[in-house]
Amino acid sequence: MKPLKSLSVDEIDLSDPLFWVRPIEEREGAFATLREQRPLPFFEEQPIPAMPELQGPGYWSLTRHAHILEASRNPEIYSSALGATSIINLPPAFNEFFGSMINMDDPRHGRLRRIVSRGFTPKSLQQLEHQVQSRASAVIDRVIEKGECDFVTEIAAPLPLEIVCDLMGIPESQSQVVFEQTNVILGLTDPEYVPPGSDIQAAALHAGSELNSLMKEIAAERRRKPQDDLTTALLNAELEEGALSDQELASFFILLVSAGNETTRNAISHGMKALCDHPDERRRWQADFDKIAPTAIEEIIRWASPVIFMRRTLTRDVTLGGQALSSGDKVILWYNSGNRDEAAFEAPYRFDVTRTPNEHVGFGGPGPHYCLGANLARREIRVIFREILTRLPDLEITGPPGMLASNFIHGIKRMPCAFSPSSPAT
Repeated sequence: MKPLKSLSVDEIDLSDPLFWVRPIEEREGAFATLREQRPLPFFEEQPIPAMPELQGPGYWSLTRHAHILEASRNPEIYSSALGATSIINLPPAFNEFFGSMINMDDPRHGRLRRIVSRGFTPKSLQQLEHQVQSRASAVIDRVIEKGECDFVTEIAAPLPLEIVCDLMGIPESQSQVVFEQTNVILGLTDPEYVPPGSDIQAAALHAGSELNSLMKEIAAERRRKPQDDLTTALLNAELEEGALSDQELASFFILLVSAGNETTRNAISHGMKALCDHPDERRRWQADFDKIAPTAIEEIIRWASPVIFMRRTLTRDVTLGGQALSSGDKVILWYNSGNRDEAAFEAPYRFDVTRTPNEHVGFGGPGPHYCLGANLARREIRVIFREILTRLPDLEITGPPGMLASNFIHGIKRMPCAFSPSSPAT
């Protein structure tokens, strides 16, 4: 991929929704221009339909890798408590309902993270190994005889969704509900999920309410009959740091199915597209899968940058990159731009499955908000690509991806693929 610098630095407006439906080459070119000429620009916020009262004065944009690392390492200055997943100032209750600990600072953030980390210890992930493999094999079994399918909905999406549901003890009968509601929550600016003119806030609250009700039902059941799942562990008040409340549990579930499902799904989808667009890199990985897998997975995450940004709010005056910033200012950490920064990556627009070093910010920058589920995501990506490259070795993408209209999630909604049909393993 080669960035296309079709906009001058003064023509770039990251607040314009139309910017985010431009071809990816043009968006990459715009961020390259910003890094070169105006690496820390200020953009005014645009009013949000049906929510004009939430419009703020604007935000500073961190486009360089080094600036993103600086903000990530200093959470006491760059706060998440006023909202990390939205540029506009949402009500505090709204932030916590949808973002859980992502929208918190210590000590509240630390307490929640310590509790939920019970499900992401090396021992817990090791116990999931067989489950991930079994689920991935079943995903391929369901499509292998067809010879063609939608890669996103039939291959990339099921594995992380099913693993999250397994973790939390959600029955398979409810997985489609989870899939549909998280699509709405993370696709609020996409007309396919929220039609133009709709009340965005109402759509988000309805989707969140559906997931909230589901999780509360599961929690009530686990109190009556504990199981070997993460929900039971999170409700165990006898463990260190105590238990989550019902509302904390529901908010964490919404975060998990969004961060742990959507982002991994999109990393897998972008990864497959990159491997098809770069057949030499695909052949290198297929020739020695296990040896190359660790670097290939990191490159897929860098390349995909599934989460485009996170927001921070300054708690005091500070100077960053020679620019004076004031207490209360919003700053946006553009992870997609940091992952293409020429100062941090050699030939950043080259997809290289053996790239090293690769200090990407695809899981967020360093610090307390680094993705808790990063190792689970890596495991899922590794297992599904082993299945694809061995059982569907000639899979090709046969049409352009249907992209999500969003400035937050670098999403692919659908992407047709074809392969030589074969027999299921089971």
